[in-house]
Amino acid sequence: MRNPLFLVAAVISLSAGPGTWAASERTPIGEPTPAVLSRYGLEMMWSAQAVLNPSRDTLAHITLDEELVYIMGTNGVLTAFDAENGQRQWAVRLGRFDETSFPPVSNENVVLAVVGPSMYGLSKRTGGIMWTLRLPGAPSTGPTVDDTQVYVGTLDGSLYAFSLKKIQQLYLERRLPQWSHDTQVWRYQAAKEVTSPPISVGRTVNFASRDGSLYAVTTNRRELTYQFETDAPIVAPMARVGDTQFLASEDYTFYAINANNGKVLWEVVTGLPIRKAPYAIGSSLFLAPDRGGLYCLDVATGEKRWWHPKLTDFVSTTNAITFARDYDKNLVLVGLKDGELIGRIPASAYPRHVANDRTDRVYLANDSGRILAIRQVGHDIPVFHKYPDRLPLLPDFAPEVGAPPEPMPDGQAPETTTPPQ
Repeated sequence: MRNPLFLVAAVISLSAGPGTWAASERTPIGEPTPAVLSRYGLEMMWSAQAVLNPSRDTLAHITLDEELVYIMGTNGVLTAFDAENGQRQWAVRLGRFDETSFPPVSNENVVLAVVGPSMYGLSKRTGGIMWTLRLPGAPSTGPTVDDTQVYVGTLDGSLYAFSLKKIQQLYLERRLPQWSHDTQVWRYQAAKEVTSPPISVGRTVNFASRDGSLYAVTTNRRELTYQFETDAPIVAPMARVGDTQFLASEDYTFYAINANNGKVLWEVVTGLPIRKAPYAIGSSLFLAPDRGGLYCLDVATGEKRWWHPKLTDFVSTTNAITFARDYDKNLVLVGLKDGELIGRIPASAYPRHVANDRTDRVYLANDSGRILAIRQVGHDIPVFHKYPDRLPLLPDFAPEVGAPPEPMPDGQAPETTTPPQ
């Protein structure tokens, strides 16, 4: 069997020509160029700059949803870009300089961010601060939101639930943040620090603790439905697809459980600690143990589809290609189904990225807040992986006069009608 890394080197060396050297003289090292992108059927969508001062500030978090890409700097400024055209929608300062922050999250209307001792609710359309909530403890996770409540974990092992309806009421009455305590619905105490953002499963909210347990607590009455225990702390963020929840323990074991009752569906022993979030898209699960390469597993069974020992991070996936990073921060293209190594694009000038389980777009960034967006050539409409129903409805157009008929599936002939006699 040939070494995959040798194949990558061969592809790049064979495809390099005089134009490659000329481009390298004009382009900084590690910068994805249009020429290199086009070799793999890719193109640059847009590039933009977040609001931060590169002389003192760095990029702290990059997250996204189906509409916007969010970049937060250590200066506390949260900048939102349109995910498809890169236009800056808004930028707002939260908290003070250099306060601890967590990746922001969003729903249809609100962006939530935890900065310092406070949680902020922003209008998704304008970026205006709608309300500020003082948290009752030092936060250890970013927020999670469902239809009625928002949840935040703290360093002392508490998970707090806050009522969105009550927050809105007190905001309209201009009683926030002074009356923040009135928005609290319940508090559940675990033995140690809450280590990753909780997951709302409908009837329950599930969260992990450094005590090695996963807790499932009812959203309305704070009752413990089940407690799933492992032999070591759970520190990696969790993921969920349907009723299946994925979590990794420091005992080198990765679990797939039924999110509603805690029953183990399958487990995999990696032999290495897992501290990065897993990403489940369709029937594929991407897992990156520390110094252990990148795995693609079957969501239903945990069976290994492929493994690349020199890859470090999942980036994004289309219906056929998975994008990942290697130790040199190159953007690596891998066949989704068989793991075939397709190629490698220099991208070390943009060492940061967002792991995109929402769409098929690739977003790279540098520490100064510069962001690049990449897509497949001709794919003007993104593929929505996580919430396909959020894809905007497109109008149906009548075929042009004289246009050839649409091809029939499986070689079927089009129906014909006999004109009336």
